Amino acid sequence: MRLLLVEDSEALRRPVVKALKASGFAVDATGDGQEGLWMALEHDYDVIILDIMLPGLDGREVLKKLREANNETPVLFLTAKDSIEDRVAGLRLGADDYLVKSFAIEELIARVEALARRKYQHRSPKLVVADLVLDRSAKTVKRAEQAIALPSQLYALLELLMLHTDSVISRTQIEHHIYDEQVSPTSNVVDTAICALRKAISVSTSSAPLIHTRRGMGYMISPKKP
Repeated sequence: MRLLLVEDSEALRRPVVKALKASGFAVDATGDGQEGLWMALEHDYDVIILDIMLPGLDGREVLKKLREANNETPVLFLTAKDSIEDRVAGLRLGADDYLVKSFAIEELIARVEALARRKYQHRSPKLVVADLVLDRSAKTVKRAEQAIALPSQLYALLELLMLHTDSVISRTQIEHHIYDEQVSPTSNVVDTAICALRKAISVSTSSAPLIHTRRGMGYMISPKKP
């Protein structure tokens, strides 16, 4: 999952980015509204966390321009504006959620996860392919009831594939959703990650291959061989 955080307070932005990354998200961040709008239009984010009082361009204007551009990325307003009128105005502009500062980081992460589930139309936190189960709430992966410990990027890669079960995901899509702007994926980084993920979820000699290569197109996860 790739997120965009637009928050002008570096004292807040830095720990929030750190916490989101620790939860397995790829995160881009900026403190400027105009730059945030450009980034939101340039990349396919899963969720945007947006402050309202921003330099460059007000958060409400950022959201308004996104919706005018038919960008339907879920947006969570994270703001000190706590009146009922402010909340109602934000939601009516097209925001999907509203969280007032100060807040518990656990609540922010839970709300972001809920918005991401809504985007992919998976209301259950559990993703299941054959005997492989990924629990996005507990951040766990099991196969045949055997727990699998995955590094954050492999977890994110598996989550992306399972959200699109039986569909081909291109290398470019994987790069855009798994890696943030601070990472410069090398040409074979996706192939290397897929190889490591296949090995990690093969828990026994009887484990059926679930991740399939579509030559020239990308990868897909499916209980059936395409």
